[in-house]
Amino acid sequence: MPKALFLVLHRKDRSPGQRYRHEQYLTYLEENGFQCDLSPLLSQKGDEIFYSKGSIIKKIVVGVNALLKRLKDLRRAHKYNVIYVYRDAFFFGTYFEKAFSRKKAKLIFDYDDAIWLMDKNENQGIFNLLKKPKKTSKIISLADEVIVGNNYLATYAKQFNDNVQQIPSTIDFSKYGIVKKPQKKVCIGWTGSFSTIKHFEIAIPALKIIKEKYGSDIYFKIIGDPSYENKELKIEGVTWKSETEAEDLSELDVGLMPLPDNEWSRGKCAMKGLQYMALGIPTIMSPIGINADIINDGKNGFLASTMEEWVEKLSLLVEKEELRRTLGTEGRKTVENDYSVEANKDKWLKVFQD
Repeated sequence: MPKALFLVLHRKDRSPGQRYRHEQYLTYLEENGFQCDLSPLLSQKGDEIFYSKGSIIKKIVVGVNALLKRLKDLRRAHKYNVIYVYRDAFFFGTYFEKAFSRKKAKLIFDYDDAIWLMDKNENQGIFNLLKKPKKTSKIISLADEVIVGNNYLATYAKQFNDNVQQIPSTIDFSKYGIVKKPQKKVCIGWTGSFSTIKHFEIAIPALKIIKEKYGSDIYFKIIGDPSYENKELKIEGVTWKSETEAEDLSELDVGLMPLPDNEWSRGKCAMKGLQYMALGIPTIMSPIGINADIINDGKNGFLASTMEEWVEKLSLLVEKEELRRTLGTEGRKTVENDYSVEANKDKWLKVFQD
C-alpha cells in the first residue's frame, strides 16, 4: 500500500485552507489505496498559544516542540511514497523541504494564496520577523510537483518549476444541501475571519446607502469574527462553527465577497464566494483574480467594482426575489460542475499516483 505523509500547520478541520485543499480528498485517496498520515505542527494547546498575544516564552516552547516533530517526520520519511507540504513544512527557512526533497518519496507542494508576499499576524509578535515569504520560490523549485489554486498562482510557480497542476479550492457538495428557510427580511451577509474583516469593510459605504434605502426590510450578518461590531448597521459578528457552517450561511439571501485590488487578493481562491454559490445564495464579488473567472456577471452572480455598482446590484437583489433565485440556481450549478470535490477528485488522485 502506498503511503502519503501530509506536513501541515494545523490539526484536521481547524484550518479552512487545509479543509478546502487536501482534507476533503483524504477519504478518496484512501479508497484508492493510499495510507494518509497527517502531521500537524500545532496541537490544540499550541495553537491557542501561538495565536494569542504576548506569551513569548510559551511561544518559543511551541516552536521547539514543532521543530522536534518535523525532525521526527524527517527520520520516518523513508517509509513514504509521497510527502505533501501545504504552504511550508516549518515556520521559517527551507531546511526541511530541502531534506525531504532528497528522499525517495515524491515531494508535492500545495498553496492557495500569494504566500510569497508578507502577511503579518499582529498576535505572533517576533515570529513575524522570522517569516521569509520569498522562500516560496525555493520550495517550489525543490518540489517534484506543485499544486496551486488559480491561474495567478500558477503563473508565479511556473517561473521555478515546470510541473505545476492547477486545481481550484473546492466545495464538498454532500455538506452543502440547500436548507433555506422563508423569511420576510432580506439578509445580506459575509463570512471570514478577524484577519479578513477589513475586506468586508470595503462594502460598508454601499451598505450604508442600502440600509438607508430599504430600512427594516433588510439586515446584515457577519460570520467568523465574533468581536466585530457596527452599531450604525446593527451588526454583531457571530462565531464560525464547523458543525453548523452550511446552516448558518443558509440564512443569507445575498452573499458578499469584496476585495481590494492588490497582489495578495489576486492570489485568493474565492472560497467564501463558492460557499455562498454552493448553497444557492446569489453572490456579489469584486472582479479580482479568480472571481472574474467564476462569475459570469448577471448570469450566475454579480461582479461589482465601484460603490455605485455595489449599490446598484445589491438593490436589484433586495428588490427582486426571482432574480435572487435565478442567480442562486446558476451559481450552484457552476460550483457543482467546476468547483466541487466530485469534479476535481480525480485530478488530486492523479497527482498522487503519477
